Amino acid sequence: LSAAAVHAHAMALVRRLLPLLAEGDDVAVGRVVVASGARVALGDEIGAILGARMVATLIGERPGLSAPDSLGAYLTFAPKPGRTDAERNCVSNIHHAGLSYDEAAFKIAWLVREGLARQVSGVALKDESADRPPRRIGTFSPE
Repeated sequence: LSAAAVHAHAMALVRRLLPLLAEGDDVAVGRVVVASGARVALGDEIGAILGARMVATLIGERPGLSAPDSLGAYLTFAPKPGRTDAERNCVSNIHHAGLSYDEAAFKIAWLVREGLARQVSGVALKDESADRPPRRIGTFSPE
């Protein structure tokens, strides 16, 4: 996986994402954990330990032919060990020649809010961010 992607793009993305998540009082951003040599599923374990309703894992994607520094954001509702890829949403191809930081931050914030409102992620949560605003979030108690 690409550490260069995290170094090049993660902070710029987070700087654009945090203000979007701070709009309203329905999303609280918890702790930020930095791990080396991690995989996407690490977010499930950390999210479960911290009691997170939703976890966002930023990880460098495998270097491809055209983008050696592409960043991906993986979102999982009610994270816990054993979640599958089908239970996650992915916003990928975040880099200078791909999805912009602003576009990625908007999609991630939309998916977080809508996922929390519907209490789902993954294949149960289609990215309709271009078509409609997210719903307001109700209360949720993790299993």
